Amino acid sequence: MFRIADIILSMENIKVLSVGGSIVAPDKVDTVFLTNFKQAIIEYLNEDLERKLVFVVGGGGPARSYQKAYREIVEQPDTDSQDWIGIMATRLNGELLKGVFGDECPDPVVTNPTSIKKFNGRILVAAGWKPGFSTDNDSVLLAENIGADQVINLSNISKVYSADPKIDSTAVPLDNISWSEMRTLVGDKWTPGVNVPFDPVATKRASELNLTVITAAGNDIENMKKILVGADFVGTTIGPE
Repeated sequence: MFRIADIILSMENIKVLSVGGSIVAPDKVDTVFLTNFKQAIIEYLNEDLERKLVFVVGGGGPARSYQKAYREIVEQPDTDSQDWIGIMATRLNGELLKGVFGDECPDPVVTNPTSIKKFNGRILVAAGWKPGFSTDNDSVLLAENIGADQVINLSNISKVYSADPKIDSTAVPLDNISWSEMRTLVGDKWTPGVNVPFDPVATKRASELNLTVITAAGNDIENMKKILVGADFVGTTIGPE
């Protein structure tokens, strides 16, 4: 029988990583990144055998490419169809990530983040669930379900900016931002394929849960390792007021 202390210890040693599809497969699969990512993750896990990780992987280039093709062919493209196309791309990337980690990830790729309370092995991989939000939201729901209080959001940006730097030349990178400021920045509506630091639906839910989300460049492996062990890192911390 588990003691309460054992359960609390287990929760403290589980981290949720939202692994952007843009770093797994920006155009085609980045095998160099995945090789380095795997090595760093295994080293981290082996330093403390109590540690566990949950990866929630995005759709990346394949999702955007297929969604674009759909919009070009169909006269009146609908949101749900675009979402399902993106979701299937996340599941393909998820199967790839599961295969890369082999025996460390014995459970099937998760497609319903609300169904998971615990898992076997040291790694669990999850992918897209259903239309209406991105894998950012899946990572928040998984963190809520397993009791994690932090999500590490690895993407192709190193920091959240005060505005879209492609549009606003005065935009500056931020070390910290509150959830209320983040909600102002990303809005409230989810659009398939939208390019925001953290999706609006996920932002709202993470705010309600008082989660902390760290956003950082996923292809900077050394920086990722610092985040995992709680050292100083380059990135943006999003959290309560």
